[in-house]
Amino acid sequence: MCEVSVEEQEREISDIDPQERSSVAENGVLLVVNHGRVHAPLSVVLATALYCAELVTAAVLCSMYHKTDDVTWMSLTIVFMLLPAVLIQLALTFIHRDLGRDRPLVLFLHLLLLGPVIRCFEALVVYFKAGKKEEPYVTISRKISLKKGQKTPMELEIGQSERNLATHRNAFKRTAVIQAFLGSTPQLTLQLYATIQEKYILPTRLALMIITLISIIYGALVCSVLAIQIRYDDYKVRLRPVAYLCMIVWRGLEIATRVTALVLFSTALTHWVILVGMANLLFFFFLPWVEFWARKGSLTENIEKNFSKLGTTVVLCMFTLLYACINVFCWSAVQLDLSHRELIERKQHWGRLAIYYCGRFVENFLLITLWYFFKSDFFEYVCAPLLCVQLLVGYSLAVLFMLLFYQFCHPCRRLFKYNVHDCLHCVCCRKGSGGRRGRVPPSYSTAATMVLAPEEPLELLDSQNSHQPNVSGQLGEQETAILEDIMEAA
Repeated sequence: MCEVSVEEQEREISDIDPQERSSVAENGVLLVVNHGRVHAPLSVVLATALYCAELVTAAVLCSMYHKTDDVTWMSLTIVFMLLPAVLIQLALTFIHRDLGRDRPLVLFLHLLLLGPVIRCFEALVVYFKAGKKEEPYVTISRKISLKKGQKTPMELEIGQSERNLATHRNAFKRTAVIQAFLGSTPQLTLQLYATIQEKYILPTRLALMIITLISIIYGALVCSVLAIQIRYDDYKVRLRPVAYLCMIVWRGLEIATRVTALVLFSTALTHWVILVGMANLLFFFFLPWVEFWARKGSLTENIEKNFSKLGTTVVLCMFTLLYACINVFCWSAVQLDLSHRELIERKQHWGRLAIYYCGRFVENFLLITLWYFFKSDFFEYVCAPLLCVQLLVGYSLAVLFMLLFYQFCHPCRRLFKYNVHDCLHCVCCRKGSGGRRGRVPPSYSTAATMVLAPEEPLELLDSQNSHQPNVSGQLGEQETAILEDIMEAA
């Protein structure tokens, strides 16, 4: 999504000769780091493996549907198989600009829907050849490293091989999101609905459902990491394994409960689920455009130099459609700004996050309740009340793991001003006091925070985050500031 790589977003500055770089290091302004080791393109391999596995499994399932004359299931499976595949070929062709280059074999493989395979092969070739010959030039990327609570300005040398791999990673991050939310989510919903309607589990269909669920979770992880990377462009962001684990549980529970609620509702009120889905899709599709018109902004002209205003509008509409499809099933973790060059708003609106999850919880509760009262006879042997409680608890656990991620696992949590504990404590005290102001004990949590602090010079920022806000001394101003940050976008 957008012009930023998830794993490493480069800010190309200039080519600097070695003497200039060493002088910078000697003055102690920036730390010069030589990138001699190139990281393996694991994200490229994973995205390609998920793409091929889903495509092959869906094709096998379509042949089985054809043998049993299940025309409806076969037709919908083909649509959800081919639509993301075609869009992925267009995305890869557009990013690598193949139309203006003489590469007939690559274009032919794209026509055969094998573009990700040849791109993965090219990335692996670049990786294995890296370091065997001297790079003709390097570029410098300035970042701030957050290690052990210390902020260390540094310059990263980026060679040509690493830049090419970054381009491949950037492209495959986009294709992973397209595959997840334009193909895998509707495919998973369809196959789960078919399983319930036919009242038996087909092994091939079960395999396809597992692959699509993994693809969706991976696409949601890409969105979350991308949001962090964009908002903290100046920092070298590195997530720990426990952070990835927390996000996997968060996204997995959120998506699984959402899809299950929609499928159960569709088994009871089949035609009404179309209205629910279209209402969600249209709301999130037009929301960025309404905000764009309200701000009286102008369309960005940096998407592609050769695009006219009509071409730019078409690209923005496709981008907004992808954004809407993500929000139908899970939180996209980003907000769109159609007038910005990167199309992403850097500022985090915690109020929107709270409204989204509260509204989604209420919607899931209503869908499950309607299913409970209008369910078919097939569910007589299922403990329906227990299933309803499990779905609601599962979604609540997803929200809990999301809060834990921002509280303890966020890679840039030391840059925030208030943590989750401070925000929740302040809101609860405000509600409990009924508007009266009393003394609130200071927060003992110094690990994570929720609200971004205003920009300050690096020398004024304490690396250990020891200057915590005096909540008891400045309660009135602090509570007002926290509540305004929480409800800013409401």
